[in-house]
Amino acid sequence: MPQIAQLMETYASQIFWLLIFFGAVYFIVGRGMVPKVMATVAQRDDQIAADLAAADAARTAADAEEAAWRARENGSRAAAQETLAKAKSEAALASETKLVAAQVGIDARLAEAEAAIAATRNAALAEIEDVAVEAAQDIVGRLAGVKVTKPQAKAAVKEALSHV
Repeated sequence: MPQIAQLMETYASQIFWLLIFFGAVYFIVGRGMVPKVMATVAQRDDQIAADLAAADAARTAADAEEAAWRARENGSRAAAQETLAKAKSEAALASETKLVAAQVGIDARLAEAEAAIAATRNAALAEIEDVAVEAAQDIVGRLAGVKVTKPQAKAAVKEALSHV
């Protein structure tokens, strides 16, 4: 078969061109392109690592800033609570002072009112006594037909009122 005999003649030529083609591909791709791709990948990995390190440093700084802020906030809150407690105590003291002053005024007015009531009661009792003396004189005069003097009637009314 002539095809088989021809194969041996072209086989060496095909192997030669195959080696040249793969050699060219090896040098173009393997020596030219792959190092550039690997350098780009390495650069990207380095950039990612640098970005992660920067993010970690930023997070650490943010945590430290947050802790400082919380400490300031807690200090401010404590100072505000202290100021509020001081204001409450001052207000309570002022209120207590006003209440004491008002109580003194009320007690004074109450004492005046009690004195006025006592004076009015004594005056009313005196008037009642005078009316009772006059009524007793009139009643005794009408019923018994005897004239009673004012001092006698007054003594009798006082004695009767002392038992009431």
